[in-house]
Amino acid sequence: MLHVISKVDGLLTELKALAPGCWANLVDPTPDEVDKVVAFFGIERDFVTAALDEEESAHIDQEDDATLVIVDIPVVQVDAHDSFFYTTLPLGIVTCAKGFITICTRETTIMEDFMEGRVRAFSTNKKTRFLLQILQRNASKFLQYLKQIDKASNLVQGELQRSMKNRELLQMMRLEKSLVYFSTSLKGNEVVLEKLLKSQAFTRYADDEDLLEDVIIDNKQAIEMCTIYRDILSGTMDAYASIISNNLNIVMKWLASLTIVLTIPQLIFGLMGMNTGVPFEGSMTGFWLSLGLSLGISAIAACILWRKRMF
Repeated sequence: MLHVISKVDGLLTELKALAPGCWANLVDPTPDEVDKVVAFFGIERDFVTAALDEEESAHIDQEDDATLVIVDIPVVQVDAHDSFFYTTLPLGIVTCAKGFITICTRETTIMEDFMEGRVRAFSTNKKTRFLLQILQRNASKFLQYLKQIDKASNLVQGELQRSMKNRELLQMMRLEKSLVYFSTSLKGNEVVLEKLLKSQAFTRYADDEDLLEDVIIDNKQAIEMCTIYRDILSGTMDAYASIISNNLNIVMKWLASLTIVLTIPQLIFGLMGMNTGVPFEGSMTGFWLSLGLSLGISAIAACILWRKRMF
């Protein structure tokens, strides 16, 4: 899907065709749309297709007057069991003489915020500022999702305390996996931001320098939050795993003690019920004696096990 957008002097317009100075937003584009963008802007085809590889790492590439910036952006996914988890996708941003291009394999809230006018102070003519605003929005989205992961983790912990079921443990594992993805992507984005800070490929003004520094600060904050939440979640998972294992040991200990107590009557009645001659054979006295003896020894065994805290 190809959207062609122009925003000049605060007026946001969706164009029907590519034009100089426009913003071309590609979402899971077809080969024809890729060819059209490549031909119009006069850029390398690899600049457009690189971001369509979900395994592409964050980096900066430059060819002639075109510059490619690839960063990882956070997205939410739902699995087959209606459980959610967070992952990241590459977002390609190309700046060239004729305009501005963004490429991603799926629609994202970051681009939608710009397309729907929720981000007011941007212009398709100010390409460096536009690039930095996208990166700032991306860092803010990471921070937003990290807070959601923290809240989701607290909710799952509450459910886990009450139920101790596999469903809650699996959700905790998904959240921990999400933090691993975030941590890796944020560190890759940090490298890109550091290169942007040193790069001479972009013309930056004083306001742009301040904006870039803000983006770097937000990204570092996201990395720190991700590390803290990951350590907390990992420690919580280990704690609950120990609790579940301890609860299982308590149950097994209780069942073992109960088995010992219940085995004594079976042993005595088995001896008194043998097919050979036994004391009090044919008399009710033997039954009551066997019953009393079984209950007495079982009670003694139960008391001993109770004092040893086996119950």
